[in-house]
Amino acid sequence: MEFKISKELIQELEQLIQNKNDQQLEVLLNDMHHADIAEILDELDFDEATYIFKVLDSEKTAEILLELEDDLRENILSRLSPKEIAEELDELETNDAADIIGELSKEKKEEVISELQDVEHAKDIVDLLRYKEDTAGGLMHKELVKVNENWTVFTCIKEMRIQAENISRVHSIYVVDDENKLLGRLSLKDLLTTSTKTPISEVYIKKLNSVMVDTEDVEVARIMQKYDLEAIPVTDELGRLVGRITIDDIVDVIKDEAEKDYQLAAGITNDVESSDTVLELMKARLPWLLIGMVIEIIASKVLEGNQTSVQQYFTLMIFVPLLSATAGNIGVQASAIVVQGLANGTLKQYSRQYLSKELSVALISGTIISLFLFLYHSLMYQQYLVGFAISISMLVVILFAATLGVLVPLFLHKKKIDPAIATGPFITTTNDVFGIMIYFWIARLILGY
Repeated sequence: MEFKISKELIQELEQLIQNKNDQQLEVLLNDMHHADIAEILDELDFDEATYIFKVLDSEKTAEILLELEDDLRENILSRLSPKEIAEELDELETNDAADIIGELSKEKKEEVISELQDVEHAKDIVDLLRYKEDTAGGLMHKELVKVNENWTVFTCIKEMRIQAENISRVHSIYVVDDENKLLGRLSLKDLLTTSTKTPISEVYIKKLNSVMVDTEDVEVARIMQKYDLEAIPVTDELGRLVGRITIDDIVDVIKDEAEKDYQLAAGITNDVESSDTVLELMKARLPWLLIGMVIEIIASKVLEGNQTSVQQYFTLMIFVPLLSATAGNIGVQASAIVVQGLANGTLKQYSRQYLSKELSVALISGTIISLFLFLYHSLMYQQYLVGFAISISMLVVILFAATLGVLVPLFLHKKKIDPAIATGPFITTTNDVFGIMIYFWIARLILGY
């Protein structure tokens, strides 16, 4: 059953903190999951959260630290000494520890590293800090289980027991040579059913998916998703095994990428959180609003240039909002499917077959919409030729919007620009300008003014 924070629990904790009843606080919180405690700390003020954090032991608080909201974690870390932070990091796996250290100032970072008790752990953390956050190297854990191809099954089991002591969960057993180059993986079933004197070289599986340290995190996520992997090994430029990436880290990547794409689609250029300041939110939103304003001014100029036709056939103006909205929706729908295909790897580049399919959908949809529009205009205004011109214009604009919706994200993807930007204001505002131009151009041809 999912944990729910009650008002009574918060009041009880605040009372215990006020009375400095540390023992009772520990009794109350020690049996809770670290994610639930993190949720509780987010409900308290900084002083109260920090107090509880210092009361609990490092083994518990290290896991809590990872679950906290960024601003609360930053505030708590600022109130801990380098030694206290080091005690927390000694309890964490290398990639989690490296992520937390990466949030500290340069001076405090050096102080914390110098306070780490486990020298090997400190060395691994420093090594991970060399890699960019959005690469396999920045995601990977140093903790893993590996065996040498020259070992026997007996030696392998003995060494695995030693290595597994520092790992919370063993996903795979990797096989390396004397130079630590990754050769394959070892099946636990084969290990249990094979004679203890058998060399590992005779039983390990050579077929293995792996990534290099500089592989982008989204590519790692795509590979793990494609092959349904719980973990994937990471190698350096020489093919040496340097770490592993687990599924929990990839879930975070997928979540972050989805949030970023959603924000881009909404016209938000920078990564923002609900807790950001008004200035930060404004800086992220204002650029596309200004661009949209400029494009809409151009659209208004197009309307201004068609004043004569609007005066002569007033219903042309009435249907401009409908035209803009419909074309915008068609364009966004088409681009959203393309962006999704590019993200999951089902659509890697320009495809004439896919463009034909999308245009067929737009043609059928546009024909149905145009017929309804013609019938409505004919019944309401009895101007059949004008209704015909509006309907044909709508069909052409819909086809144009669908084409734009397919080609723009593919073009952006080819130019190494996130195509998710094409699913938002870019498509809708561009369709407004060109859609109105096409609309009046076709109306002029048919009506002959």
